[in-house]
Amino acid sequence: MAFSSSIRLLGSLIVMLLLPMHINSADPDPLQDFCVADLKASASLNGFPCKPAEEVTSNDFFFDGLSKEGNTTNIFGWSVTAANVLSFPGLNTLGISMNRVDFAPGGLNPPHSHPRATETGVVIEGKLLIGFVTTSNVFHSKVLSAGQMFVVPRGLVHFQLNVGEEKALLFTAFNSHFPGSAVAPTTLFASTPPIPNQVLTKAFQVGEDTIKTIKSKFGS
Repeated sequence: MAFSSSIRLLGSLIVMLLLPMHINSADPDPLQDFCVADLKASASLNGFPCKPAEEVTSNDFFFDGLSKEGNTTNIFGWSVTAANVLSFPGLNTLGISMNRVDFAPGGLNPPHSHPRATETGVVIEGKLLIGFVTTSNVFHSKVLSAGQMFVVPRGLVHFQLNVGEEKALLFTAFNSHFPGSAVAPTTLFASTPPIPNQVLTKAFQVGEDTIKTIKSKFGS
């Protein structure tokens, strides 16, 4: 009898321990229809404060920025137009956003990561080599054409390269209203203040002249 009681007590303790983990495993249900961002205020833990309801207009729920082709005349030959909470305040707290990515022939969306979101996308025009690297240093990639889709798990380094002869167009979506982007070349070689050369020479096993040459390409 004592043994049976001990088993029941142990079972009850396990349930009590697991119950809070289950409750906290998902975002809380919203208490309002929407929370249009008040961009004049500072961002808090989960987004911007809500704009007063009387100041909300229909324009807060519509965004036409993705209809415009980006300027790809830069060293990478690409352009990204972001529809996140900063440009589209109606997305605030909803956990979604999108990008339009334009590529010149040979254009590259350089290796980067999104610390706060998984990315999925569909090629609209052209032919793109899309790849990412896992935390085990396994490289996954495929050439996609119009209508084909991909996914990159949260936080993993990835890129897109236009391997076609014409320009390319890609639309991407994220499960965050502000996914963030850490672009490897500019993060490492154009930070402010700059990363010390002795760190980069050791990390990449090259001479200081090589690091200085790379930094000069990014204006630092």
